[in-house]
Amino acid sequence: MRIRFGYVSHALSLWDCSPAKTMTFTRWKQLEKQEREERLYNIIRQNIMHTMRTIHYNIAHDIPLYRMSSSIVPLATHPEVDFPYLDLFRDMWEELGALINKHCLRVSFHPNQFTLFTSDKPHVTDNAVLDMVYHYELLEVMGVEENGFLNIHVGGAYGDKTKAIKRFHHNIKKLPVHVKHHMTLENDDKTYTTKETLAVCQAQRIPLVFDYHHHLANPGEETAEELWPDVFATWNHVDLPPKVHLSSPKSEKEFRAHADYVDLEFIKPFLQVAKAYGKDFDVMIESKAKDKALLKLMDEMAKIRGFKRVGGATFEV
Repeated sequence: MRIRFGYVSHALSLWDCSPAKTMTFTRWKQLEKQEREERLYNIIRQNIMHTMRTIHYNIAHDIPLYRMSSSIVPLATHPEVDFPYLDLFRDMWEELGALINKHCLRVSFHPNQFTLFTSDKPHVTDNAVLDMVYHYELLEVMGVEENGFLNIHVGGAYGDKTKAIKRFHHNIKKLPVHVKHHMTLENDDKTYTTKETLAVCQAQRIPLVFDYHHHLANPGEETAEELWPDVFATWNHVDLPPKVHLSSPKSEKEFRAHADYVDLEFIKPFLQVAKAYGKDFDVMIESKAKDKALLKLMDEMAKIRGFKRVGGATFEV
């Protein structure tokens, strides 16, 4: 079996390379039309260029997975800010996508926690649809939508999980079908357990991204080992390996918070379960130290018996 790894958004090893430089709506309003456009467009240009630098860094270090920043286009979905960011930067988007495709990288987005489909307020669902379409159109303009996915959580419970999940099944109908075909759901650390998220995924034919840290924080009655086959099965209709999130707690007191690095001892039980199951999968490292955490973990995992490092961030088991 083969396990590939990646990290989220910022390559901290690179100088001044944030792909998420931003501009607030308050600041945007304060500027005259020409100045606001110049400043906003310059920020977007920088974010795309920094994403490009990060992709080159990933290629150089043989890191096959990367989650791009959702903030690459500030104010993209704000109702009072309307500008053609796809066409304005089309050449840059296409150059970025060509690089990703040339090196067969797996990229994704993770829209924010407000992108959810369980609310009883129609405007929340409408905004979620708008945000999902924004992310999909970025994948599309880059030409990486075939293998690109948008990962979100089920959402809030609002005091009644049963009703909230019914609303999810109703509200998700508002999402364009072609966008829904590129979404995944992730079990969360407080509300929806892996099994509850799995049930939604099975009903909607949506792949489940299993988060091991979240599972231990919000486990339900089933172990990861018991759920593993059904979790993997949600990916059967997708021509990509299943994806997993790995991180470790900041401390016992702050168990849900992500540590700067990944504690190998914390994830070892999961690795052994995965090894026993014997199927390929991909891993997104969610640690504060980003690429530094990934590379440190790769060095440590290479010392585990039965885990052979065959690339910068790939193991054969």
